Amino acid sequence: MATLSSHLLNGVDGTHAAQVGMTLTRIAADGGRELVISAKSDDGGRLTVNVDTPANARYEMAIASGAYFQALKLPRTGMQIVEEIVIRFSMPDPEARYHIPVIMSPNSYSCWWSE
Repeated sequence: MATLSSHLLNGVDGTHAAQVGMTLTRIAADGGRELVISAKSDDGGRLTVNVDTPANARYEMAIASGAYFQALKLPRTGMQIVEEIVIRFSMPDPEARYHIPVIMSPNSYSCWWSE
């Protein structure tokens, strides 16, 4: 099984983004979708899952960043329009580790892949 992990960071104040809702959906070659996991990041902003990765599958990780920032009740000078961060990717090696850190702000984000 592949290992997928993520570390969510609050780009406003540099803290770990704890208890952020996340889903992982498998997208089959024919376009069918299957929910793999629905969870929240831990108190350190991390989530790690083992995933059975069939050939040619793609994945979609959705992060509920809008709800997270709305719950913080930060002072705002404008609107918050980003409700969700959606990252689509594949995991071609079924035994590899895939780590996708994300720095989140109310209206932007940055993500990358590392092993």
